[in-house]
Amino acid sequence: MHEMALCQGVVSLIEDEAARHAFSRVKTITLEVGVLGHVEPEAMLFCFDAVSRGTKAEGAVLLIERIPGAGWCLDCGKAVPLTERFGPCPECGHNRVQMTAGDELRVREMEVE
Repeated sequence: MHEMALCQGVVSLIEDEAARHAFSRVKTITLEVGVLGHVEPEAMLFCFDAVSRGTKAEGAVLLIERIPGAGWCLDCGKAVPLTERFGPCPECGHNRVQMTAGDELRVREMEVE
């Protein structure tokens, strides 16, 4: 499950920021996770609990905000919603859609002490 490696990356980022900004622990972490990014929120929650033990993130609440898929159709020149990677444009039906959102995995904010 690649969510374990993703959570390890998040915890490493938290530890680096704790060293840089001298905070003692994280209370809440908000992650933005794109719906087209092949990341299972439930697996992230499970893995985060395991990976964060013994770190500044131990006991933190992990909030996951899902980011909908979006793209730009190169044929009809419109911003369109996407429900699948490499899917057709819902406006014109062509497959030349460049994804602009929905593949994110980013820490949006942290509440720290």
